[in-house]
Amino acid sequence: MTRRYWNINLEEMLEAGVHFGHDTRKWNPKMAPYISAKRKGMHITNLIRTARFLSEACDLVFYAASRGKEFLIVGTKKKAADSVLRAAIRARCHYVNKKWFSGMLTNWSTTETRLQKFRDLRNKQKTGRLDRLPKRDAAMLKRQLSHLQRNLGGIKYMTELPDIVIIVDQHEEYTALQECITLGIPTICLIDTNCDPDLADLSIPANDDSISSIRFILNKLVFAIREGRSDPIRNP
Repeated sequence: MTRRYWNINLEEMLEAGVHFGHDTRKWNPKMAPYISAKRKGMHITNLIRTARFLSEACDLVFYAASRGKEFLIVGTKKKAADSVLRAAIRARCHYVNKKWFSGMLTNWSTTETRLQKFRDLRNKQKTGRLDRLPKRDAAMLKRQLSHLQRNLGGIKYMTELPDIVIIVDQHEEYTALQECITLGIPTICLIDTNCDPDLADLSIPANDDSISSIRFILNKLVFAIREGRSDPIRNP
């Protein structure tokens, strides 16, 4: 049972299209408990259950944030990328919204090396040292910097593995989810009717193809994180 009131309104969820699932031919039978109906060849998610799991997820991130825990939000498909970026900025979280590189977490030592290279190049650019190099060398390093910014820009301040990972689309981000499972990092997953609800530590049944649905779920989680950060527990 949720410990706090997160104002999760069923009417707003309907307006955001949170209830629309996938084609009935493309579903995972494990999602049956979270489906309330079929309509025009499409599964309809049970929003009462969605509200319950979203409330539990808000509780989880609230208390984690109040203890100073670090979050990583992952969502790389086009419909999710902008919402992930906006949510991460508002909640002061790390994020990956362009491409997930295999081993980003499980091969953390390599990722740290790439991040250090990224920080060094950014520092050289800020101090003007790049522009003092021969043009050919400067152009090569600037290309490297652009590539690193695109792929690692959302985790440039991450100095260790995250405490909780929020994943927007289980199918799209399956590699990221598997890395979290391998490392024992708790996950919160937005899952559509074609997903396996048993893979994440906490699954939120919802439409993962709608920008408005993704934004609705992320907005609630971001609010809970921000509330937690503003209400720290001094002795966790």
